[in-house]
Amino acid sequence: MELHYSGKKSVKEILNNTPVCNLYGEISAENLLIKGDNILVLQKLREKYTNKIDLIYIDPPFSTNTTFTIGDERVSTISMSNNDDVAYVDNLKGFDYIEFIRERLVIARELLSDVGSIYLHIDYKIGHYIKIIMDEIFGIDNFRNDITRIKCNPKNFHRKAYGNIKDMILFYSKTKNVIWNDPKIPFSNDDKNRLFKKLDKNGRAYTTIPLHAPGETKNGVTATEFNGIKPPKGRHWRCDPKELEELNNAGLIEWSSNGNPRKIIYADEKNGKKMQDIWEFKDYQYPNYPTEKNKDLLKSIILASSNKGSVVLDFFCGSGTTLIAAQELNRNWIGIDQSEQAVKITKKRLNNIEKTFFSECDYSYLETENVYNMDIINKNRKVRRFV
Repeated sequence: MELHYSGKKSVKEILNNTPVCNLYGEISAENLLIKGDNILVLQKLREKYTNKIDLIYIDPPFSTNTTFTIGDERVSTISMSNNDDVAYVDNLKGFDYIEFIRERLVIARELLSDVGSIYLHIDYKIGHYIKIIMDEIFGIDNFRNDITRIKCNPKNFHRKAYGNIKDMILFYSKTKNVIWNDPKIPFSNDDKNRLFKKLDKNGRAYTTIPLHAPGETKNGVTATEFNGIKPPKGRHWRCDPKELEELNNAGLIEWSSNGNPRKIIYADEKNGKKMQDIWEFKDYQYPNYPTEKNKDLLKSIILASSNKGSVVLDFFCGSGTTLIAAQELNRNWIGIDQSEQAVKITKKRLNNIEKTFFSECDYSYLETENVYNMDIINKNRKVRRFV
């Protein structure tokens, strides 16, 4: 399934004809903060980072036809002062917007490693069109989740529609062999009381699960006897009866009064319940930057889909929350944005990390030629090109 529209470029045209920019700055660390047009920077990064990025998270403009501003006293997306500075302008609409996102995703896919994945944060008005584009670029078989993110408290706007408290995160992998650390949510006390209702002789809370599963096996070992009994008709043992014997000898099988075996699961041996696809990570009431996302949201994504030492890329990095989260979790990172205000705030936040954590945050700051003051380049011999 594909979207067809006027002005849609071929993948070959995007990869071969997108210009490559020059990057300038002092290169002193692996982490990179880059100011410039992200499509030009992405094309440049192909020279060194093709198949090297394990995780991409982006929170691009949502095609809202809005100018987002920032002032000394507040960040606002609804009201603004004449003295506020423009953070970014979100004015692309329709297929111009779709192609804007698509071109960047085509190049970004080249940077993803074979175990890499991408999370794209978008809203409900445009997100379904973006999913079709992502199906086309990454393959519908590599679609992992449409994650619902609860972003705010219930609204009471006077309009003929339900209140909107969510947006969406589209999660894709590059291949089937993807980094996945199976994130868990800690059990609450209510969870423990509800799920682990039994107590053993030592007072340990536990529950039990069946040892058999639907479907018969004709010739496999899971159809043979365990402890003198076969699995019920129409079912098979979940594992080899030899493994069941080991569990039984270890006291990890509970036998009912009518001889039905069930596996014992102790609450204190479980590290939580599987994370589902509805997340509550609400926006900050007093953000550093317009549409700034919750850092715990980014940490959850980074922990799930990257490892220590992985390179994390955010090419709409805004106030740098992805970079901060990656740094705190011992990942390498690359952030790109062309907004003067975004880069200013990101630098400030990065430079303050060392005051909170034990290791200093080292990063290189680079700019593309079109935004860099060439007089400074010529006068400062320490500044060199990124090659």
